[in-house]
Amino acid sequence: MNPIVIAIIIVAGIGLVVGLILAVASIVFAVPKNEMAEAVLEVLPGANCGACGFSGCSGYAAALADGSAESGLCAPGGTQVVKAVAKVLGKDAGLVEKKTAVVHCVGSCDNTDTKMEYDGIKTCKAASVLTGGTGKCGFGCIGFGDCVNACEYDAIRVCNGVAVVNPESCKACKKCVAVCPKNIISIIPVKKAAVVRCSNHDKGGITKKACTAGCIGCMRCTKVCPTGAIKVENFLASIDSSLCTGCGSCMAECKQGCITM
Repeated sequence: MNPIVIAIIIVAGIGLVVGLILAVASIVFAVPKNEMAEAVLEVLPGANCGACGFSGCSGYAAALADGSAESGLCAPGGTQVVKAVAKVLGKDAGLVEKKTAVVHCVGSCDNTDTKMEYDGIKTCKAASVLTGGTGKCGFGCIGFGDCVNACEYDAIRVCNGVAVVNPESCKACKKCVAVCPKNIISIIPVKKAAVVRCSNHDKGGITKKACTAGCIGCMRCTKVCPTGAIKVENFLASIDSSLCTGCGSCMAECKQGCITM
């Protein structure tokens, strides 16, 4: 027999055997699919942002399918996704609380100044690593827009040197929270409630020199709050949104103007 034909037969035989082995292995070692999880994954937005607290949409879908997660955790999907998930799971959709990101800084160019001429890489991360930021306030927004670049919903703009979030466009996906080197962005419920727009933990005198709109820890706000929603720790006020009624007393009392509604 022709040697070439023999070689072809041998190679074909090896291929056939290997194919049979792989076919058997795929059956023996196959991971069973969770049809419910697959169905839930189909209705999730696919953002894989991690706002739900899981590794991504597939992780959240698996948790929903086995009943270990609540259906209202997908912030980017909102009410529409919650209803779709509830329909797949055969459960009541319930209520979904709208949330938004907020920047805890009002250190605009009108309220503070730069401490140096920065000529490095124009990212907040780079500026923070090299100099701690370019502004006089070491806790404030650097303003180079890392959060703007991370936002997939065009919900953030840098205005007059400080990042500002549009609650109407924000999906509370937390991507801006993750990239902010100053950790001054948080996720809060969208409701009429007071928010301290400052992150400075320096003593009042130092804060005043750095920013005219910085919290100086004077505790005026705590004294006028009727629900005890405000506390001051390390020279910085913070407000518990679950206790805040949105009466506006603290905002009216704040002489620094760092509390907004």
